[in-house]
Amino acid sequence: MNAEGVRTFGVEEELLLVDGDSGLPLAASWALLEEYEEDAGGPTLEAELQQEMIEVVSSAPRTLVRLVAEVVSGRAVADRAARAVGARAAALATSPLPGRPHVHPTARFGTIIDRYGVLARENLTCGMHVHVFVTSPREGVGVLDRIRNWLPVLVALSANSPFFNGQDTGFTSYRSQVWQGWPSAGPSPVYGTVGAYRAREEELMATGVLLDRKMLYFDARLSHTYPTVEIRVADVCLFAEDAGLIAALARGLVETAARDWRAGLPPTKISAPALRLAGWQARLSGLGADLVHPQTGRPAPAWDVVAALLDHVLPALTEAGDTEAVVDGLVRLLDRGTGADRQRAVFHRTGRLADVVTDAVEATHSFDRGETTADAVEPGGTP
Repeated sequence: MNAEGVRTFGVEEELLLVDGDSGLPLAASWALLEEYEEDAGGPTLEAELQQEMIEVVSSAPRTLVRLVAEVVSGRAVADRAARAVGARAAALATSPLPGRPHVHPTARFGTIIDRYGVLARENLTCGMHVHVFVTSPREGVGVLDRIRNWLPVLVALSANSPFFNGQDTGFTSYRSQVWQGWPSAGPSPVYGTVGAYRAREEELMATGVLLDRKMLYFDARLSHTYPTVEIRVADVCLFAEDAGLIAALARGLVETAARDWRAGLPPTKISAPALRLAGWQARLSGLGADLVHPQTGRPAPAWDVVAALLDHVLPALTEAGDTEAVVDGLVRLLDRGTGADRQRAVFHRTGRLADVVTDAVEATHSFDRGETTADAVEPGGTP
């Protein structure tokens, strides 16, 4: 939290490295990171499990304008580094074209590949994690208990992975469907206390199934590195503006939940198995059909559910100065669709998955300067 009372937030985006001509995934992260020189104070690049991926990590700014600026510049940094080794960086949550991943050569990643079989060997999925500051673990657990029912809506809004291994999967977010195969992935119960949260962590670690605590892949968790709640459900978004939208909604959810926790308002009563079904529906249909309503647990038109989310977080958005940008972003999604919609439209028009990748590379590095966050890319500005 900063002096103005607005929570700082940041994102980690996983980008797919592809051949700029064929569109095939390209094992380039090792060579890329060998050549990459970090720019102090800006977004940073980090290795991921497979060499066909690179992670871009933002700082933790206060304003949405600044965060979108970092997403835009981080993608540019990744693409410049990728070009230097013959690749391009694309915000695709799965590879439309088939490819055999190559593990990034570290001891931990090698152990994961050896231990978790085909799930790890063929894992080539790119997500976006949003970190939002919390004042204490107590507040963090109170937040986790009160955002859990809204997270499937973020899945639907960010959906950007309809194709996998050369075919249309029928899902809008196949990345998150694949991700559910990891041992600890998925929704959590209501914890109530930090003690209960830590006890759940210890219970899972005691099974010996997980390699380490980094593999506690809950949909949302207390970060082990930062004083944040980490929301882990979103696909990497095709457009930088959409990444900002998801991050702003995530911060709005955290702030709203923290207020409700301080006021003693109880979490919504919906079980983890029911949330798993809500997430499955969001992964399948995105915004194109009914979703499970976070407050009733019953099916409702997707855009009615999105409107309920907006209403739920509106006071927090207003105080952070994010309302106009979020409303514009939702209107933009309603008008042009999600990344999954865009990918399918390109394929329907051309019949070539390589064209889907080419279009995605262009969209990854485009930015509509006419939007409310246009100042984000102006040099020398003060957020």
